[in-house]
Amino acid sequence: MPGLERHILHVDMNAFFAAVEQHDNPALKGKPVIVCGDPDGRSVVSTASYEARPFGIKAGMPVTQARRLCPQGVFIKGHIQRYVEISLEILKIYQSFTPLVEPFSIDEAFLDVTGCDKLYGSPVEIAKLIKAKIRRELDLMCSIGVATNKLLAKMASDFQKPDGLVVIRQEDIPGKIWPLPVRALIGVGEKTEKALNYMGIKTIGELAGYPLHLLERKFGVVGRVLHRMAWGMDDSPVRSTEFPIKSLSNEYTLPEDTIDQDILKTHLLRLSDEVGRRLRGAGYLGKTIGIKLRYEDFITITRSESLMDFTDSNSTISQKAWELFIRNWQRWRKVRLVGVAVSNLIERRRYQRQLSLFDDYPKLAKQAAIDRALDKIQDKFGKDSIMRAGAVPPGQQPL
Repeated sequence: MPGLERHILHVDMNAFFAAVEQHDNPALKGKPVIVCGDPDGRSVVSTASYEARPFGIKAGMPVTQARRLCPQGVFIKGHIQRYVEISLEILKIYQSFTPLVEPFSIDEAFLDVTGCDKLYGSPVEIAKLIKAKIRRELDLMCSIGVATNKLLAKMASDFQKPDGLVVIRQEDIPGKIWPLPVRALIGVGEKTEKALNYMGIKTIGELAGYPLHLLERKFGVVGRVLHRMAWGMDDSPVRSTEFPIKSLSNEYTLPEDTIDQDILKTHLLRLSDEVGRRLRGAGYLGKTIGIKLRYEDFITITRSESLMDFTDSNSTISQKAWELFIRNWQRWRKVRLVGVAVSNLIERRRYQRQLSLFDDYPKLAKQAAIDRALDKIQDKFGKDSIMRAGAVPPGQQPL
């Protein structure tokens, strides 16, 4: 925006893959979780939870080495489709604050919040709102950097992890940025770092003070770019992108394998309600309901069925999910995990309901009003603050 100082956020989800696994299986919270390609093969670590990092576990480390350093670690084969799904939900949260959202990776994004202060407050206040919404809706943490350009915002988000919020202004560059190694600059890889080190340039401050003509002689036009970055200069815009969500799902690993039908139904109801809430929050309706069922021997089945019309109703989703479950569950086999999914999605704003003589419109309207009322309470006080009686987990007293 001409005439306005830019306000850019960089949001980095903390230990994203491991955090999603802990979110989907609460029994993993507080444990050293290590996500990799193949827990029993010759793969490498993708992400380590913060509980695993004191043992020296890092991304890119061979799994065999990670097992030696942390034998008590929980090694999990990554579920990339699940991470993509959650990433898209997070991007929708960003878009609720600004249309200018540019993903930098599956767990990072730039947001241009210039001019958004009249709606949501200062850039720092917007960052706090984003952190709170992600924590409330997805139970995940992120670190956010706030600055006047993408380069400084990205560097700011690295200063404090997990759950950080750091602002870097132009006057902060000598004290905060210049002491860092040149590798901390975006785009400076191992090869460029070695070349700079060979020239006696080890810190960003040394790069900033190096004669520009010598950098250009060595690196060409890249030398000028490096020099500008060392001074915290970056004019690149935040390029917005559309993020169509293909499906929404939620799953839960039970504390103990069970054949108790009441317990299983309770969890399916709770998962259905959560998926419905997330559908409404993202502004989508779905037509295909699916379930996931994993037995104690880890054999997993998925089943789905399409409805006559699109929906975001908790009761419609849960009813179809339970029908699918009952039809496909082998009742003598203990269940380890249950999941609910809604796919074949359409944006609510693009949807026109087809009138039918068989629809009970007063009932549908009443159910929609109940769902919206529950959403408001859960958005304000947390998703466990209120729920349908049938969805109250065993051992927990309903409000």
